[in-house]
Amino acid sequence: MQWALISVTDKTGVDTLAHGLKAQGYGILASGGTARYLQGAGVEVRRLEDLTGFEALLEGRVKTLHPVVYAGILSQETEKDRADRESVKAPEISVVVVNLYDFESTLAHHPEDPQAVIEAIDIGGVSLIRAAAKNFARVVVATHPDQYGELLERPLTDWTVAQRRAYAAKAFQHMAYYDAMIGNALAPAGEWGTYVTIAGKAESAPLRYGENPHQRAGWYRLPAGRGFAQGKLLQGKPLSYNNVLDAEAAWQVALELPDGAVVAVKHQIPCGVALGRTALESYLKVLESDPVSIFGGIVAVKGKVEEDLATSLIETFLEVVIAVEFTPQALNIFRQKKNLRVLEMPSDGHRPFELRMISGGFLVQEPDRLIRPIQEFRHLAGPALEAGSKILADVQLAWTTVAHVRSNAIVIARRGHTVGIGGGETNRIDAARHALERAGERAQGAVLASDGFFPFGDVVAEAAKYGVAVVVEPGGALRDRESVAAAEQAGVTLLFSDERHFRH
Repeated sequence: MQWALISVTDKTGVDTLAHGLKAQGYGILASGGTARYLQGAGVEVRRLEDLTGFEALLEGRVKTLHPVVYAGILSQETEKDRADRESVKAPEISVVVVNLYDFESTLAHHPEDPQAVIEAIDIGGVSLIRAAAKNFARVVVATHPDQYGELLERPLTDWTVAQRRAYAAKAFQHMAYYDAMIGNALAPAGEWGTYVTIAGKAESAPLRYGENPHQRAGWYRLPAGRGFAQGKLLQGKPLSYNNVLDAEAAWQVALELPDGAVVAVKHQIPCGVALGRTALESYLKVLESDPVSIFGGIVAVKGKVEEDLATSLIETFLEVVIAVEFTPQALNIFRQKKNLRVLEMPSDGHRPFELRMISGGFLVQEPDRLIRPIQEFRHLAGPALEAGSKILADVQLAWTTVAHVRSNAIVIARRGHTVGIGGGETNRIDAARHALERAGERAQGAVLASDGFFPFGDVVAEAAKYGVAVVVEPGGALRDRESVAAAEQAGVTLLFSDERHFRH
């Protein structure tokens, strides 16, 4: 007789599966709680403990690790293997159905309990899956209830080697995810050694396509994913690949600003950022910042969206609105725009690392962050800024925003909102001219921030023509003196941050 070995943590559908495998002529082997569960469901089961002659040891940590079990799984269809298997009275195990201890859930709910996390590391289940997957030419291995239906569609004896191999590949990928999750959880935070493992689990609803319709795409969550992974889509169509990227970009800017801030993003670049006395005032300032680029964009609100703000938001075509909270009245207003995606986000933008693919590998880095407070910026030229002056808020807004704009990046802010943004240029003077032209007369008395240093004095001189009052840049160029001289001549306040924020 051929046997199916079943040992599962998740009992979903396993009774139906066992009955179906019995109908195909398989005997059922099961261990511990799985055996008791199946017996309760009316399935005739042979206990694994009866086969091995050992009850579970070490509070269940050792129960399937036995030569008789692995001889039954790993034996191949050769005369020698058959003789070896029969010599230890091992059954011919042709189906292995195992799912593992739920390490991911334990990690999410008990991250501060190291003993609970350690006990959630599966040993026996991983070994069973690996053995069965290795011997896929003879053994079918399944690791998830979603696979049970296919196991019962037709007799497993009719499965081709290619079909068995495909299931084996899924099993190895499942274990790779599981092991990477454990390795990353146990490693010191932010430490990268010789090996970097990325564990991702596909979203239940796949993305329709990538940046363009001819590109395939998927969305994968990190284990116990925080930040954007915890967002809830309250209404609207599923998020697209571009929606996810733009929404994440908008939310990352918003999280660095005080409550009530509003951020608009188009193609991952901020096109309007503002901080008013209320979220509605902030949004109206964002609209004023760039009423053209916001069309079809993403808006993120650092706080609650109430009825008045919702009423204003639906007047412009937007792809996504993001906020920490929405009132019932606001949600009711959004229903007038059924295609508008409304995304509720936690006040958490945790990103353990940033990853960029290159041919043959990938690059990993820590996320960028603002390090030095603006009070510590060096004053090089022009009038000193008094502590508590209103323009300091614009310095903070411009500096925070420019760190999220593609390099070369220039941001101009005035009276609590951005008035000109230039980014993604191949030289800094073009980025400055782009931002200044957008700002126009609004640049008078404004703050201009640059993500990188000025190689020449031309940016300061150009800013002075438009009446910019304060310029912030990292400093550190060989010809910094030219920028200092241009600021002194024009009476422009020049601040060096001594930190750059390139975003390539």
